[in-house]
Amino acid sequence: MTTTTPSRRRRRAPSRIERVAGRAAALQKPRVILAGLLLLALTSVMLLDGYLRAEVGGDQRVRTGASASKVPDKVLDGGPILTFRGGQATTVSVPEKTIALTFDDGPNPTWTPQVLAILKKYDIPATFFVVGSMVSRYPSIVGDMVEQGNEVGIHTFTHVDLSYQSDARVNREMQQTQLALAGAAGITTTLFRAPYSSETDAIDNYSWPVYKKLGEEGYTSVFIDTDSDDWKRPGVSKIIKWATPEDGEGASVLFHDAGGERSQTIKALPTYIEKMKAKGYTFTTISGAIQKDEAANGGQQAGAAQTGGVQTGGVQAGGVQDGGEQPGGQAPQGQGGPNGQTGAVGAGAGTGTSDLQAAHREATGATLYEGKALIGAVAVAEWTVPVLSVGLLVVGVAVMGRFGMMLLLARRHYRQRNKRRFSWGPPVHQPVSVIVPAYNEKECIANTLESLSKSTHPIEIIVVDDGSTDGTSEIARNAARELGMTNVRVIRQENAGKPAALNNGVRSASYDIVVMMDGDTVFEPDTVRQLVQPFADREVGAVAGNAKVGNRNTVIGAWQHIEYVMGFNLDRRMYDLLRCMPTIPGAIGAFRREAVLEVGGMSEDTLAEDTDITIAMHRAGWRVVYQEHARAWTEAPGSLKQLWSQRYRWSYGTMQALWKHRKSLTDKGPSGRFGRVGMPLVVIFQIVTPVFAPLIDVFTVYSMIFVDFKAALLAWLAVLAVQLFCAAYAFRLDREKYRYLLMMPLQQLAYRQMMYLVLIHSCITAMTGGRLRWQKLKRTGEVGTPAGVS
Repeated sequence: MTTTTPSRRRRRAPSRIERVAGRAAALQKPRVILAGLLLLALTSVMLLDGYLRAEVGGDQRVRTGASASKVPDKVLDGGPILTFRGGQATTVSVPEKTIALTFDDGPNPTWTPQVLAILKKYDIPATFFVVGSMVSRYPSIVGDMVEQGNEVGIHTFTHVDLSYQSDARVNREMQQTQLALAGAAGITTTLFRAPYSSETDAIDNYSWPVYKKLGEEGYTSVFIDTDSDDWKRPGVSKIIKWATPEDGEGASVLFHDAGGERSQTIKALPTYIEKMKAKGYTFTTISGAIQKDEAANGGQQAGAAQTGGVQTGGVQAGGVQDGGEQPGGQAPQGQGGPNGQTGAVGAGAGTGTSDLQAAHREATGATLYEGKALIGAVAVAEWTVPVLSVGLLVVGVAVMGRFGMMLLLARRHYRQRNKRRFSWGPPVHQPVSVIVPAYNEKECIANTLESLSKSTHPIEIIVVDDGSTDGTSEIARNAARELGMTNVRVIRQENAGKPAALNNGVRSASYDIVVMMDGDTVFEPDTVRQLVQPFADREVGAVAGNAKVGNRNTVIGAWQHIEYVMGFNLDRRMYDLLRCMPTIPGAIGAFRREAVLEVGGMSEDTLAEDTDITIAMHRAGWRVVYQEHARAWTEAPGSLKQLWSQRYRWSYGTMQALWKHRKSLTDKGPSGRFGRVGMPLVVIFQIVTPVFAPLIDVFTVYSMIFVDFKAALLAWLAVLAVQLFCAAYAFRLDREKYRYLLMMPLQQLAYRQMMYLVLIHSCITAMTGGRLRWQKLKRTGEVGTPAGVS
């Protein structure tokens, strides 16, 4: 055994890399928080989009057949406009020969603009009872609606039957719609029509309290006299017939500009307008109908802030309350319209723009800004969710395609390499150098050397102690002495990192083939012999071995065991046949010494020196292959914190290596094969897919809760079944026991979330230019001789 004299240790100031590493560690918690906030934001966007589409918080119940014993007869038998003058219920009828044309359920981007065009052509106004969620999705249509001189009323935010809802939900439905109107058109409104309502005689004991409550808050509830039933799509002629009042009576007439296919409505509307005008009818808004009725009945006292007898004061919403300005005087302290907006209804007569000013209030202050914020948030959701859906679909198809490709190529690789006649060439018998970089490996180094002492292939062992402080070098010397190993050299160096330790070992190697392994890894007796056989082919510059998890009886160990078996027996077989192997694992890999020196050795530019040199090998024209029979046993992290550190280093280092070798995308010939094939595969399946994976889970949970639990569950189980099938096939190729696959569902639920956070952390570190030193995981040394692993 040959050793070098260790240098005298002295305290030194932290290096620049170590100082930056310290700053990066200090930023770790904020980065994790940022990653969590990003996932929370995307979840919130999904929930908002679902709320707009009535998937979240939707209620499809519609009450029918309830008693009306508590509803006053004068309301049940009264006109279609319900107000509460001085707290008393009052109904207003549409005057004779007058049509108050109303539309429900909009706005709709297809049908509402066509309705507006028809109204503009015939120069008549209408009243649109809009759904708040639709307003927030299509605000420009509402803006055009108001600018054209039409009137707008509330049809709730999510089109629910309010008789089933709590007071808080009723308030929320009204206030959110007011905010949507404020953001879309800069107005709020005093008009309201309940979903699923018709004539006043349909009011029952459950809906009556809702109308009373809203009336006391200054709202005018609007019903109908005549229903076109256009939603049934009975044909144009029947729509016109059903919408026509009898015997010259005035009427509040119902059409729909949304809620389904409305082509028959669009065809019927011009004919209907012409027919009514020919009969001497005039068209007005709800406010216009109220004003005509008041004028016909002697009008109201100037200065009374009323809407057809409905007092418009006393409403407070969103923490804002303004006084209502009345014709001829000031409103009492604290009075105003719904959502605290100023203005009065009841002054003047006629139709068109003057009516519009009666029902609408100008949105100001917090209401206006909150409304614009709502419209902005909805716009983000409307853009984000479809993009995410398409992205997830593409990723899903790509992942399924990758599984299929892995299975086919893995099977081909296995059958090709395990044929009796397969050979790399003449057997390789010459000695090789085994380099063991070590940093504080006192728990494991003895086991590592013991496993190498049983090698069936001639080797020299170079242990490079990278400034350990736990006596690693002394333990290595003592172990070699006790095992009678004369082929061990222990080299000590100042702490400089794993790449420097490996380069030191390569420079000190005596042989043309070097095997690199970690200081916490153990080899089987036949590992080195199997690992070096591909070098019989002169095109081969490096060989990746088969890393196995030794402490697989822990939860984390079982997770990593599944990952390793799938990664080495599916991914690496696929990459081998495609000649674009991205990484030779640090735990077990072999290189031609001349190839390592040709590419400049192990680089310190990245944390993933193994990925870095592998890509460099490809670009230098060397072939990199996978040798499944060369097995090494390593120890999985013992805690989630250590697993995080390991994956952070790997993911960040992989990003660094890919960026460093980005020019491989334009390399020509064999050196560009990795850029053309390997680079896209690694980016998609080691970076992009893990980032999207948690979103897949979020979409799945969302679908289970709000859409279709059974369908979503079956879809998730189907994907899991595909993954289990692939994993089972990988286990079969590697002759592993299937019982560990029982941990796979839990791995899919927990592991992907961690990888998402790790990747976000890595991306932030990359963007901030952080660098990390050689990270050392805490080891237990429980992975001993390979024979002891089951």
